[in-house]
Amino acid sequence: MLSLMTAVGLAAPAGLNAYLTLLIVGLAARFTGLITLQPPFDILTNTWILLLLGLLLSVEVFADKVPAIDSVNDMIGTVVRPAAGAILALASTREIGLDPVLAGALGIVFAGGVHGLKATARPIVTATTGGLGNPIVSMVEDIAAAAAAILTLLAPLAGFLVVVTIVALLLVAVIRLRRRRRWFGPRRGPPGAARAGHP
Repeated sequence: MLSLMTAVGLAAPAGLNAYLTLLIVGLAARFTGLITLQPPFDILTNTWILLLLGLLLSVEVFADKVPAIDSVNDMIGTVVRPAAGAILALASTREIGLDPVLAGALGIVFAGGVHGLKATARPIVTATTGGLGNPIVSMVEDIAAAAAAILTLLAPLAGFLVVVTIVALLLVAVIRLRRRRRWFGPRRGPPGAARAGHP
């Protein structure tokens, strides 16, 4: 059960920031022993892979905070984030012998679901704040992803609960942002108003 919670607790944050979560797991496996990665997933502890993840993370941090560019970044993330979620779920359940197909699907569902909420919310944030809210929202997402991943490694149950809370908050945020966009969006008059005064 703890391994399943770890899988969810690591896969879901990848939906917010895949490279950050992979980097945290790779560093934790190499230097702390909080998680043991079996082959082939121990490649995440390789020095060159860690450097590559650090480089990709730097690009992600910049791209995700700039309006318009963040949308392109989310399009790329549609492939990268669910894939990272699958890798993390497979890596964290390898020791308990969970069916790889089930583990991979678990990672894809949670990472892909969180990514879907993120990608849905971001254009609404851009529209309602003129792009000014993007850097703030992106920074909060990065902090949430890092906190969830680290807490999951330290205490899987607590990390799982935090992930569930983050998903719930994202869902509520998307619903409220959609309502706000409709409220402040262009208002149209009642049907037939444009023809008022005409025979």
